[in-house]
Amino acid sequence: MVISRPIQEVFDFLADFENLSAFDAFVTASGQVGDGPPGLGTRGRGTSRYMGHQFDWMVEFTEFEPPRRMVSRSVEGKRDVTATFTLEPAGDGTRVTERIETAAMGGLLGRLPDPLVNRLLGRSLRGNLKTLGRVLAENA
Repeated sequence: MVISRPIQEVFDFLADFENLSAFDAFVTASGQVGDGPPGLGTRGRGTSRYMGHQFDWMVEFTEFEPPRRMVSRSVEGKRDVTATFTLEPAGDGTRVTERIETAAMGGLLGRLPDPLVNRLLGRSLRGNLKTLGRVLAENA
């Protein structure tokens, strides 16, 4: 997805845990744990709701390479999730790619076939990136 904002602005917005609920349809609350600017080792805590299930989580930036890449991994919660954002210049804007990796899930999602879960998550991620572009355009 190409967002019509400078790469550093997009990176800074994504790195701020307070902004997650502004563009991620599943995050109902989030924030940074501790003070200081985001960076390697910074942790974020939040609550997500997906397919009728609510869960709390904590993640930590395990890679942080401004303004091109950040990776966060679960350190607490019911789901083992790794989220990677990759950013690259694209004309006057920024191409943003988001990749989510999860361990095998139990519950309802654990009973759905992997291709269906992948399709549902892929659709959700594309929607989140469209929302991200709209939010950043409105705040410009």
